[in-house]
Amino acid sequence: MADLNWPEESELVVCTVENVKDFVAFVSLDEYGGRQGLIPISEIATGWIKYIRDHIREGQKIVCKVLNVDKTRGHIDLSLKDVNEHQRREKIREWKNESKAKKWIGFVAKAAGESPEAIEDAVLKKYGFLYPVFEDLVTEGEAVIKKIGLSKKAGDALLQVARENVKVPRVEVIGNLTLTSTLPDGITVIKKALKSAEIKIAGVEVEILYLGAPTYRIKVTAPDYKKAEKALEKAASAAIAVVEKSGGGVGKLVKKPKSGKSQ
Repeated sequence: MADLNWPEESELVVCTVENVKDFVAFVSLDEYGGRQGLIPISEIATGWIKYIRDHIREGQKIVCKVLNVDKTRGHIDLSLKDVNEHQRREKIREWKNESKAKKWIGFVAKAAGESPEAIEDAVLKKYGFLYPVFEDLVTEGEAVIKKIGLSKKAGDALLQVARENVKVPRVEVIGNLTLTSTLPDGITVIKKALKSAEIKIAGVEVEILYLGAPTYRIKVTAPDYKKAEKALEKAASAAIAVVEKSGGGVGKLVKKPKSGKSQ
């Protein structure tokens, strides 16, 4: 957000409905200290609206799109109808995650004896949001602490809180790797090739399984498919390069269909 005190036009915001009138609904913006906004009846839903309360009610949590911000008048116009169901779900998920992250940073600050605002500022400077740092801490560990520039005490507390509270979704991709060598020491070449396939990437696990010569299975577990598939290609390429460089071997990777989330 460009201004933490005010939303930007077209931004999606989480709101609490405060008061519903015949032709307008008044809401408070949860992410902006309860700033007030209004939704005219024309922005409540598409089509003709007979009773506004059929679509919105007091106490309801909703996601709106910011239409106009007038800082001089303290006026924020919002639209409910311009937010589709997918946008609503994603925004609510993001908002809940940020709320949890803010609470966790409070725990970290208390344990480290530091200001929660200082820790938040350090995280926001690098990430823009609070929750993603906790996901990265689970997959990448202490490297994240160095990137943020926190003290050791705050960093250790942040890492502990992340590991206790965040379970990052994991996916698996599998490929069958065929390696052959016609050299007299071909077995040694193959062993060296398989060893080179055990690459190290933060947040990624690579496992080599023996299926029966000349076929071996590479199983990669990672936070998302893009990272997993990239690691699979890298592991296979490393192994194939060893057998081909030996001058008497060839290698080939055959990918298997995506196996879905492992947890």
